[in-house]
Amino acid sequence: MSILYTLVAFVVALGLLIVVHEFGHYVVARLCGVKVTRFSVGFGRPLWVRRLGRDQTEWVVAAVPLGGYVKMVDEREGPVAPSDLPRAFNRQGVWRRIAIVCAGPVANFLLAIALYWVLFLAGIQEAKPILGAPDPGTPAAAAGVKRGDLVRSVNGESTTSWGDVRWRLLELALERNDARLEVLEDGRTIRSRTLDLASLEAPDLESDFLVKLGLRLDRPLVPPVIDTLTAGGPAEKAGLLPGDRILSIDGDPVDSWSALVRKVRANPGQSLRVRIQGAAGERQVTLVPESVARGDSAYGRIGAGSRIDPDLMRDYLVEVRYPPVEALGRATAKTWEMSVFSLRMLWRMVTGSVSWRNLSGPVTIADYAGQSAQLGLAPYLAFLALISISLGVLNLLPIPMLDGGHLMYYSVEILKGSPVSDRVMELGQRIGLTLLLCLMAFAFYNDINRLLSS
Repeated sequence: MSILYTLVAFVVALGLLIVVHEFGHYVVARLCGVKVTRFSVGFGRPLWVRRLGRDQTEWVVAAVPLGGYVKMVDEREGPVAPSDLPRAFNRQGVWRRIAIVCAGPVANFLLAIALYWVLFLAGIQEAKPILGAPDPGTPAAAAGVKRGDLVRSVNGESTTSWGDVRWRLLELALERNDARLEVLEDGRTIRSRTLDLASLEAPDLESDFLVKLGLRLDRPLVPPVIDTLTAGGPAEKAGLLPGDRILSIDGDPVDSWSALVRKVRANPGQSLRVRIQGAAGERQVTLVPESVARGDSAYGRIGAGSRIDPDLMRDYLVEVRYPPVEALGRATAKTWEMSVFSLRMLWRMVTGSVSWRNLSGPVTIADYAGQSAQLGLAPYLAFLALISISLGVLNLLPIPMLDGGHLMYYSVEILKGSPVSDRVMELGQRIGLTLLLCLMAFAFYNDINRLLSS
């Protein structure tokens, strides 16, 4: 069931993003008077074909759903009927061609803005940025962070939720800049805490860098009682049942769910002796947390959820909601920030300051699609927005065969006053294909490595 859920979530996400991207090209091409002969979702053998419209455009769903394309009348790709020559793509002015090519990525950015706007309008429940007690020796401890500190801003930028804090700190961590946290201490006094981010290294950014800084969310004291179990997970295999209370692990008392989580995360793949109080009395089981890779490290997971009193969590949650106009502005700003951040990360991969292990392929994306869909509609929509932004940014890279490669050719055409020669375009296509194959190889390698590591 989990695999089917993941597959459906991935296909829906991929299909939506492809249709939106290609529809952007299609709409602007039609507005510019260019004849479109085919709109295809996927490559390879057509599985479904319909001819519609005045031009009898073929609408196709093909066998390989890893992409799509819009085919326009073009003299470079084959003979064109004399009546269609004025509507051929290659006969359009350079600015029209630029508009048609840009329309695909722009459509992806507009989709992201629309999704974020819906989320901000409907309201998103997130964790308040209330800090827990930092571990000794961490930058947070050195900065004087205390349990219960409510983060109001990071370097002057307001933070409403824990997600805001994490995002601002990640941006600063890439530049190794200090972070000035304005916090509300004890609910009364405003204090300033300065975090030294210079100690963070590239591998830290591939895992949970906030742990290295000593920052964690403060959580209510939740008893270590099992409520939900993942089918086929380590906890279920070990014989744990809903309602079981964890008394100790390897002889160490467990007094809260947080203590249980810390013990499990610290022992991936290790056998743990777990003492349990259940409906039939006390018993002991052997539990082996599954190992989940994260960067160069790994953490343990058992597939169990806690029983949390909603009233207990109310003070730790905040609903992020805005009126329509403000929600649109924030959605646009978030899409811009994510786009710029994606470009910065790509550049750091090229320069070697960030590992290529951050590059993900379809297997990892499918996994995230399934996980986000299982969490609910809001996380899935946020995932779609993020992937749509990534697709838009990727397609604007100046790599031949991508939209950005065509824009590069058209920029040269504007500068020199004539189109790029067929020979140069052919050479560029070969280089672009090589680069794309290398990127795909890296992405698939990372996917396989993650699967094997976990």
